[in-house]
Amino acid sequence: MHIHGYAWLGEKQAFDKESVRRPPGQPPTASGPDDGLDRYRQAVAEFPTTAVPPIQTAHWLMKPASMVRGTWEEPKEAGEWLRLQLTEFAPRFASRSEREVSRLVILVRRAVERLTWGGDVSLGHYLTGVVFHSLALVTCSPNRSEPALPCPLG
Repeated sequence: MHIHGYAWLGEKQAFDKESVRRPPGQPPTASGPDDGLDRYRQAVAEFPTTAVPPIQTAHWLMKPASMVRGTWEEPKEAGEWLRLQLTEFAPRFASRSEREVSRLVILVRRAVERLTWGGDVSLGHYLTGVVFHSLALVTCSPNRSEPALPCPLG
């Protein structure tokens, strides 16, 4: 098992657009509603290429390898990357309580614990303005929740 890191920074409005955050799934039937077909077409076109975080954390593995921000063999190494990311963006967190160092230390510690048993980690914070920051650490080869998903790095 190894761990991939993903990061996204963008407008909250893009994050709220669920159609690009879900994989296409099965094509809708001809008798289905038109909005189902529209959502399916949009997901086929946009899900594989958009860097907007998927709704299910493991689905990051369905994205291109170019979206991987780092790969680690050890949970502590992945936790260090997470710590650095949180430290960099914490001054911009919209919520003052989310900026507190003790809270960030606990988040990293819990993330490392979760990665140790093969779980995924997904964190998101509103930044000042209308910006959202998302971080994910995804276990790979295999992923606990989606073991059939291949590693994006081959």
